[in-house]
Amino acid sequence: MTHGKPTLPALDALKDQARRLRSRLASEGEAISHSRSLELVAAQYGYRDWNTLHAAAGNRQPFNPWMLGSRVKGHYLGQAFEAEILSVHAISAEPGRYRLTFKFDQPVDVVTFESFSAFRQRVTATIDETGRTVEKTSNGRPHLELEW
Repeated sequence: MTHGKPTLPALDALKDQARRLRSRLASEGEAISHSRSLELVAAQYGYRDWNTLHAAAGNRQPFNPWMLGSRVKGHYLGQAFEAEILSVHAISAEPGRYRLTFKFDQPVDVVTFESFSAFRQRVTATIDETGRTVEKTSNGRPHLELEW
């Protein structure tokens, strides 16, 4: 368990962090080995070494944004939101597409006209595996975009 330690990203993200750290230090004239950069990343997350961090990150449940009750954030009609997922339905006729109902923490104004507002706190949208709707606004942006 990682009580008191920051939430861990996926292993690929941790390894990428180590690569970026090594590259940055090299650009500043301080060359370190790849294994040293992995150890430094482990220390950053409060682990004694890379093997311990690797085990902790590898044994955790993967983040699944499609789970009922998950907390997500993103943009709806161009406006930032944070929300809870209230319902999830995989669309069997369209693999990789999901119908989700969100409850926004703060209502979002879905109208851009200056003298009129319409706030929504619950929204249902069909998204793909990238967390975006196929439907787009007139400026080409997806109606809903989740951030990872």
